[in-house]
Order: sequence, then structure tokens, then C-alpha cells
Amino acid sequence: MDRDNGPGVRVPEQRAPRERAAGTDLRFTVLGPVRAWRGSELLPSGSPQQRALLAALLLRDGRTATAAELIDALWGEDPPSQALATVRTYASRLRKILGQETLVSESGGYAVRIPREALDLTLAQDLAAEAEKARGGGDRCQARTLINKLLGLWDGEALASLPGPYAENQRTSLEEWRLQLTETRLDLDLEVGCHAEAVSELTALTAAHPLRERLRELLMVALYRSGRQAEALAVYADTRRLLAEELGVDPRPELAQLQQRILRADEELARPADEPAPASAPLRPAQLPATVPDFTGRAPFVRELGDRLATAEGSVMAVSALAGIGGVGKTTLAVHVAHRARPHFPDGQLYVDLQGAGARAAEPETVLGAFLRALGTPDSAIPDSLDERAALYRSTLDGRRILVLLDNAHDAAQIRPLLPGTEGCAALVTSRVRMVDLAGAHLVDLDVMSPEEALQLFTRIVGDERVRSEREAALDVVAACGFLPLAIRIAASRLASRRTWTVSVLAAKLADERRRLDELQAGDLAVKATFELGYGQLEPAQARAFRLLGLADGPDISLAAAAALLNLDLHTAEDLLETLVDTSLLESAAPGRYRYHDLVRLYARACAERDEQPPVERELALSRLLDFYLATAAGVYALERPGERVLDHFAHTEYPGLTFQVRETALDWLFSESSGLLACVAQSAGIGMPRRAADLLMAMVDLGESGANSHQFATAAKAVSDAAGTAGDAQAEGRARTMLTHALSVSGRFAEAETEARRALELGRLADDPVSLGQVPNQRGIIALYENRHADAENHLSEALAAFRADGNKPGEASALCNLSRVHLATGRTASAVDLAQQGVGIYEADTSGLALRLANGKYALGLALTGTGRTASAQEALTEAMSIFRDSRQQLWHGMTLFRLAELHLAIRQPAHAASHAEQALAILRGIGGEWRRANVLTTLGRGLAGVGQTDRAQVCWEEALSIFDELGSPEAASVRELLAPAPVARAS
Repeated sequence: MDRDNGPGVRVPEQRAPRERAAGTDLRFTVLGPVRAWRGSELLPSGSPQQRALLAALLLRDGRTATAAELIDALWGEDPPSQALATVRTYASRLRKILGQETLVSESGGYAVRIPREALDLTLAQDLAAEAEKARGGGDRCQARTLINKLLGLWDGEALASLPGPYAENQRTSLEEWRLQLTETRLDLDLEVGCHAEAVSELTALTAAHPLRERLRELLMVALYRSGRQAEALAVYADTRRLLAEELGVDPRPELAQLQQRILRADEELARPADEPAPASAPLRPAQLPATVPDFTGRAPFVRELGDRLATAEGSVMAVSALAGIGGVGKTTLAVHVAHRARPHFPDGQLYVDLQGAGARAAEPETVLGAFLRALGTPDSAIPDSLDERAALYRSTLDGRRILVLLDNAHDAAQIRPLLPGTEGCAALVTSRVRMVDLAGAHLVDLDVMSPEEALQLFTRIVGDERVRSEREAALDVVAACGFLPLAIRIAASRLASRRTWTVSVLAAKLADERRRLDELQAGDLAVKATFELGYGQLEPAQARAFRLLGLADGPDISLAAAAALLNLDLHTAEDLLETLVDTSLLESAAPGRYRYHDLVRLYARACAERDEQPPVERELALSRLLDFYLATAAGVYALERPGERVLDHFAHTEYPGLTFQVRETALDWLFSESSGLLACVAQSAGIGMPRRAADLLMAMVDLGESGANSHQFATAAKAVSDAAGTAGDAQAEGRARTMLTHALSVSGRFAEAETEARRALELGRLADDPVSLGQVPNQRGIIALYENRHADAENHLSEALAAFRADGNKPGEASALCNLSRVHLATGRTASAVDLAQQGVGIYEADTSGLALRLANGKYALGLALTGTGRTASAQEALTEAMSIFRDSRQQLWHGMTLFRLAELHLAIRQPAHAASHAEQALAILRGIGGEWRRANVLTTLGRGLAGVGQTDRAQVCWEEALSIFDELGSPEAASVRELLAPAPVARAS
């Protein structure tokens, strides 16, 4: 960091601390308008010239300024005849306001004496010094945080509106310091892997300061690390041309060298520069499950894996059991080793159960989404595709030391996208299959325990006193458990809770269980015998909970959802589940969340099939869970879309859900429960409940639009559609296809979306379903608008409008009106476009919830219509309000699209720098969602903005990429992009 602590002042280390003046609570700002406060009261500071005198005194660091110096500061070489009297008058007025102990007269001059923390500039200097120290010590993230805090002290232009040569000079110096600090912070952004986020700000800054080469250099690096090599090279070409035209010079050597490194595709440039010490991650995840206090044995494996982790250089360690054997202690060993290795991975530890042994193994893209959130990536920045998520994940881990524990993997293909791939990180993988096809992996085959280790584990749980007198019986027990840790733990836990049993009693009972299960395969015999023993000793209520809880799909389940499934109140359910945790038959993944070991889940389901009487109880349990999820999700939907009639057409639910008063809390629930919700949708559809499953999909439509869960949402919609079709339920199939249409449209697959929509509308008419009859034509209208089929769009939207009105669905009516407004705008009917949008907004605003998500849709349409009529100030206000609601509602797609529309607006009012900045932000947010057609439109607008600020080479690259996309899609927009790329005609001499 450049050693520059601000203009006209000494660095903090040179300043002697001053005691705080008694009885004062004064604060002053100069990094913006010059102001004075006493406590929370803003004090009158007089005319601009009087404030200029105050600023001159504040910036002298308590030193006395003579009257002559102050006259020179205010008027320069041409002071008025009464300058001295005026200075004295200003000083007198300020002394009355501030107090004579603050503004003092001495040696024929004046001074302001205040504590150092009373002036924003000195706070900024202190923060700059702290940031420099942090960066020098290798803590780049702390340095970045401090500089961001420092820059946040500015409130517009420093010394705003103050007259006089001194204020002008200080204003220029402070602005230069601010720019230097911004460059330093952007440099740190790149060093910690935030290059994609930095592109937008750097684009705006290079437009505002076109001759500042350091900004151009940072922009080239940010673009290169974002995979935009051609644009990075175009920045150099633009810079070289500009410098030659404006100054007659070539770029500085550092910029030319950077160009050559980009041309060579320098791998070192693609990652942050080395620092004296490892950087800290923006967030330090600590996701490892708790290690067991009675971990036993496995010393050679602990030592072997620990040594490898201590010298991690990006290798991958796979801890594998022999094929087919579960319960051998893979997870316990991996978690134990990972906890011991934590000091070697100071930037955090990630953990996931990949459910590889179950029917539905975790999808890598879902896991990557969870990892990225844990690492501090906002939902809006998480792309949709697997490849893009994996690339962002590796970039986020680059330069950090993080341990990733991938538990219960299905195969190597599942885990490859989840491996860090960077030096300093490591991965531990557990699986039932040997990862022979995982390149570079260190394979460890974990067998059952030795008799000595097994006996030691048993003794630690049961107690030495009970085992010492019955050693032979204890050996019989661990042998009956097949020396498998999971079986030993369950058997020992059962004995520990039965003080009247002897070890011999337990051994005899296990022998009986083995005889009862002699038809089982030998590999599962010991574990199932142990399960049978543990299950057989449960109280009836415990046994019921154990059976029914195992029926639910999903990686884990919340306490509230479990209570619904069991038909119990929360306190009773919690007490019951905690007793199952105590028996080791259930695991507590986190406070208020529970899960099964996959073998235990299979056994629990087998018990439910065998013992749950009457059998309908199994279906009723899953029905209650579906009711709970549907009722809760419907409540979230109602908060986001008040007055929406679709909820009145949902299937009736018998079991209540959670209720929320605050939108943020409701959305937190929806997104945190996304895996369980989507699993419930697919499971319910497959067991004869497709109608409520389809309604649950509709209630959680926000997940489909968020970007982070779009793929999983579409998969679940397809599952419900197929199941409903098989069952002959036209209403459920129509609604599922409606949601699939929506998901395909969000991803930009308009032709596929139209095909689904046609079938959905047929089914809606067959079932006379008002939901599909309104929503499907509405969606078809938007698809037709995107495909420039304006007559079709108007027909579809008119049909939707009639259907919504027939159903009394006012928000639906408003949606159709706003969409119809966009058709009128596209066909040149701007006045009616504004009128239609205003009608829609009026309906939305009539609702009591001014921040309803649908209002953002209305403001979006109104902003577009107003832009078309040239009422740009009102348009910008509408679009900005829409963007704020979309962002708060976590609607990544529409947040990005509103930024795109703001970029178009800035182009219309000849603000190309703002246009380029907004378009860059839109590109970053829409990464991986919205489809290539939307991306090409944003690239086209970005190119226009760049061309407007003279960055024509980079604009050409953007247009070429957009043209390639439009050509591949067969989109008519290709023609207009070709015109942009065509060389300008050469004027002919007359």
C-alpha cells in the first residue's frame, strides 16, 4: 500500500495524542460537506466562506493559523480590503457555536483543538495505517475490510462547495488520496479472488479516469481472471490508442508486460499473487461434525492421514471401506482426523454428506451452491451450471487453506467437481467404493476393528468396571457385532442405559438376534442384528418415531418438520428425538436438525414396512410432512405476493405450518429448507400425492427464480409432471408443467418452454383449472414477446387477463396488464404502454404491503414504458425501486435484468459510463442463469456503453460474443449487432 495518509497532514504515528476536551461531544466532517455536530445535533456553521475558514483550521491538525495564512486560504492573491475584519468576524461566530475551549486565539491567529477521533479525516488516516499494517502482515481480507470502512467515511466530494484556493487544493489532494485508496482496495479484491465483482467498478472508474493506467491494469487482470481474455486484451488496445491520441506516449512498461502475459495465457496471472502469509477467507466455515469423545484405535490411519494433511499440497485423500460394508467407521475416522488437522487449515473446513449409499445421491451442483454460500458468496453471485459453480468454487478457494470433507460419496464422478484443485487445500473423501479412478488420490482401505480395538471401544462406552469382570462375554459381544464400530456403539449404548443388564445378558440377546436374522447376508448380519437389538429395546413412542422419521427423503430434517411428520408438539418431539440420539440410532446434524446414518435409515424403513400398523400410518406420516411444507411455503408465498388468488386454489391441508411475520425470516426458511422441500416434492409425487406436490412447487416458485436452485426446481417439476400424468391427474400435471414452463423460460430455453406451455394449457382446460388457465397464457405472452412474436404475445396476454379477471385474481390481472404494457411498448404504442403499466402498479399499490414482490414486477414494466416515452427521471426511480425489492427478495434473475434495463436507460440519456457499469453488474449477477439470449442482450448494451466512453476495442469484443450467441440461437437481434460491428463509412470529400 502506498504510504500516503492524506494531504496537508502528518501521518498518525507523528501526531501526539491529545486529551479529550472536557464537557464537549463535538464531531467534524471534511470528507464531504464541512459540518459540525454536538452529539446528534447538527450545528449551524455559517456561510460557505465561514465553513472554508473552519475547514482550514481543522486541516491544520491543531496548529495555529495566522490571520495572514487564513486570508490567503480564503481569497488567495486578491483579498478584499476588509479581509482581516471578515476573518475575525467568522472566528467570533464559530467560537460562539463551538465554544472558546475548542476555537482558541493565540499568537495573533486561531486554532481548533479537538480530540483526534472527533474529525473524520483523522479516523480515515488511522484506518489507512491499520490497513497498511494488516496487509504487510499478510491479512489481505482485514486490510480490505479496513479500507472499505475508510472509504465509507466519504460523503460525496470532500470540502464540498467551499470557496477559496486552499479548499480547492485540499479537495484535489483528498480526491487523489481517495482514488489511491480505491485502487489499493481493488488490488486487494483481486488478491482475494473477487475479480468478477471488481470488473463493474473498474469499468466505471476507467471511464471516469481514462488516462489512469493503474486502473486499466487492474481491469485487465480482473477481466482475465474472469475468463474474458479477449476483453482484457482489448482494454490494452484502447489504452494504447488513447494515450497516443491524448498524450503522444505509449503505455507504461508494466501495462505492456501485462498484455504479453495475457497473450501467453500466463497461469500465474490467473491466481492471486503470493503474500508473506496466507490470507484469510472472507468467511471461515467450520462445518465439521463433532468428533466422538470416545474415539478408539485406528492409530496407523490417524497418523498416516494426519501426516499427509499436515503437508497438504492439493492432494486428495480418499478414506474408503471395503466395497459393500457400511458402519466400519469411515466417517468417524475422517471427522476425527479432520479435527486434528484443523490448525493446518486456518481458513476453514467444509463438510457435506453426499448420500452416496442412498437412492438419491446429492447432486454436485447443489453441494457447490451450499459450499459457496458457506464461503461467503451471495446467492446472487452463484451461477446455475455445474461447470460454472465448480470454477467459481475453485477460484474462491484459491489462495486459502481449507479442508473439505466429502462424506459418503457415491463415486469419483460425484466428487470431482467438489475437489479444491489448488495448493494449500485438501479433501478427505469417504465412500463404500474404492476410488481407484480418482487420479492422484491416496487410497486407504478401512477394515473392521481388531478384537482389541473393538473391545476398547466397547469398554469406553460401557465402563471398565462392568467389562473387566466379564471380559469373555464382552469379546462375544464385539464378535457378534462383527467388530464393526457402528454396531458396537449401538450395542454398547443399549447396555450403558440398562444398568440391570450384565454383559452376558447382552451377549445372549445378540446371539438370539443373529439366529432370528440368519437368512440375511453375512455382510449385513452383524449390523442388522445390532439394529434389531437397539430397536427392540425402544419404548413404543421411541420405536414409532424411529420408524416414521426414516420414511422422509432428504439429507436431514428440521425439528418442526419432524414434529409434523410424527404428529407431535415441538417439545415432545424434541425430547423423543434426543433420546434416539442418545441411543446412537439418530444423529443430530446441528441444533434442531436430525439425520440417519444411511444404513440406519434403510433399517428404519424396513421396520416401518414390517411393524407400522395399520400400514396407512406410513402414508399419513408423509402426508402430514407434505402438509407442513405446503402450508409453510404457502405462507411465504403470501408474504411475497399478498392477495394472490392461486393460494385459494391449493389443495386443502390438514396439518398446519409455520407462520412468519417478517419477509426476511420467511425467505431464510424457504432457502435453508430447499433440499428438504424439493425432496418432499419428488417423493410425494411418486407415492400418489401429485396434486399437493404440484401446489408445493407453485408455492416455492421463488426457488426456481433464485438461480441457486433453478436446476433442482426444474428436475422436481418434471418428476411431478410424469407422476401426475401416470396417475391421470390433469390438474396436477397441468400445474407441474406450468412450473416447468416457468423454469425453462427463466433459463432462456424459450422453445422448450413454449412446448411445455401448450401442453399445460390443454391440461388446464381439461381440468378447468383457473390457476393454469391464467398463468400459462401469461407465460406464453412473455415467451412470444422475447421471440418478437408480438401479435401472439398480445393474444396470449389478453387471454390471461380475461382468465385472471374471471377468477377475481387482482395481482394476476396486474401482472397481465404489466406484461401487455411491454408488448405495446415493443410495437410503438408508448402512451398506452405507460397507461397499462400504471394500471398494474395501481392494483399492486392498493395492497397494504408496499414491498410485495409483485410490485417490483409492476415498477419494472412501468420503468420500461417511461423510458420509451423519454421520461427518464421517473423511469430511473421506478427501476431503482424495482431493483431494491428484487434484491431483497433474492430474485437473482430479475435483479440482474433490472440492472440491464438501467444500463439501457443510461444509454438513452447519454451516460455511457453508468450504462457500462450497470451492464457489468448485470453480467455478474446473471452468470449461469437467464440463458444465453439474455446474456447476449446485456453484452450488446455493455458494448454500447464502452464505445460511448472510447473503449471501442473492448466494445467490439462484447459485440462479437453477442453476435455469436444470437447467430447460434437464430435470433433476429443478430442483425442490429452486425450493424454495430460494421466499419463506419468513410466520408467522401466534396
